Amino acid sequence: MELLAQIGITPYAVRPADIDETPAPDELPRAYAKRMAREKAEASIPGPGEAVLCADTVVAVGRRILGKPEDEAEARRFLELMSGRRHRVITAVALHDVGGIRERDVTTQVRMRRLAPAELDAYLARGEWRGKAGGYAIQGA
Repeated sequence: MELLAQIGITPYAVRPADIDETPAPDELPRAYAKRMAREKAEASIPGPGEAVLCADTVVAVGRRILGKPEDEAEARRFLELMSGRRHRVITAVALHDVGGIRERDVTTQVRMRRLAPAELDAYLARGEWRGKAGGYAIQGA
């Protein structure tokens, strides 16, 4: 919702899709992001005059998908893995309306500077990592 607000869009409602977000065995990060956005759209039936926008963001280091960390320790492991390295952020969107489902995805290559232990500790203490793929969001701290 933060990103939509930046372009002046306020959703009428937010309806979380109840889907299984477990990656399939050997599923690649881009395919996973696209499948998640599509499954969310398929599970979200638009009402008359509505369009449902669904999205999924995946952070990947190589073939490894870094999901939403379960706890602070996992967030630390994710951020330490990415510190000083390149990783990919893949976002897939699916728009579901009376015309069907339309899909797009974009992959961004990100190089994270090396994080000092004190910086990492301070970031984790803020709690921004919660609910974020890979434990961070580019628009955050």
